[in-house]
This record gives sequence, structure tokens and C-alpha cells, in this order.
Amino acid sequence: MSTRIAILIFDELTALDAIGPYEVLSRIPGVELRFVAREPGVKRTDTGALGMEADLALGDLPDPDVLLVPGGQGNRPLLEDDEVLDWLRAVHEGTTWTTSVCTGSLVLAAAGILHGKHATTHWAYMDRLEELGAVPVQERVVEDGKILTAAGVSAGIDMALTLAARMAGDTVAQAIQLGIEYDPDPPFDSGSPDKAPPELVDLIRSSEG
Repeated sequence: MSTRIAILIFDELTALDAIGPYEVLSRIPGVELRFVAREPGVKRTDTGALGMEADLALGDLPDPDVLLVPGGQGNRPLLEDDEVLDWLRAVHEGTTWTTSVCTGSLVLAAAGILHGKHATTHWAYMDRLEELGAVPVQERVVEDGKILTAAGVSAGIDMALTLAARMAGDTVAQAIQLGIEYDPDPPFDSGSPDKAPPELVDLIRSSEG
């Protein structure tokens, strides 16, 4: 029997939040991965340049084994979308793993799923995560029970590899990492607010505003 993975998508999502984990999780043997949305159809990413298609509406997949919620400006309306929040709560009851990337954790928190749970998000939204009832932890991947949350954008790949190891073992996860040649060696050491110059931190804070 296959393991069903549902990735929630919406207009103005951040592409890598969904596609990074997809590239990892779709390589786990025996998985069936589907993109779901409030309504089926093409959802445009935050730049508008890329469309991703949801084959299924929320009601078409009420019981996935794994749930993933990505981030992006377009998920802010979901914080008050009763249909989406009710679906998340119902799905979470039966998942083996509930996960998020970047500000996707804000949506999980708005659904009450992260109340009192350790979780992470993009560094610029830690205060908001706490306001929504989670216990914010500034780490790249945070695991609390069956909930895995990832920090900003690229951290979704790290989270997905962690999840692959939990689901299929370290050897499979390591083979996936090698297969996608995930061996980061960035040209700059400015990937966190602790390392970046203050003016860059301020720039990103103002743009995320």
C-alpha cells in the first residue's frame, strides 16, 4: 500500500517551499504524492512566472499519511480561511507526519496544530509564530512528535531529507541526497540573520513586512 503525501498549494506560494520537498519525497519508494488546493487548477507562485497545478480539491483527499504546508505571501489569507483550517485539523488527526516549510508553520499554528509545540519558520516571522501559540525555535529543522517544521525556503530540502530518513531509513535518505546532489557550498556566508550584515537583515525584514 502506498504512502499518500499531500502538498497544499495556493496562489502566491514560494515555489521552492513546495518543489524542494517534492524533489526529495517523490523519490521515496512506495509514495503517492499529490498537490491539493482549496479548488483544483493552476496556482501561480509569488513571482507570477510559474504555475503549479493542483489535481485535487481539499475534499478529494481527506486522509493523507503525510501533509506538507509551504510558505509564501499567498498563505496569509489561509490564516483566517475556515475551510482550509478545518481541513488541516481533520487531516492532522490521521497523519503519520504533519510538516511545513517557511511560513507554512503559521498556517498550521492558526489551525491550532502547533499550540504548545516547538516549531520553526522563516527567521523574520518568529514573533508571529509565537503569537499563534507555538514555541519558536531558531533551527533549520524542528521535530516535535509527528510534526516537522522547516525554517525559510531552502530548509524545506533539509526537512524533507529528515522526513525521508524517518519514513524509509537513513540509507534511502542519503541515496536521495546523493541522487539530487544536495551538497550546498554557497558563494556567500549570509544565509542567516546571525551571519548577514545588519543592512541586509533590515532589507529583508522590510521586504517581508
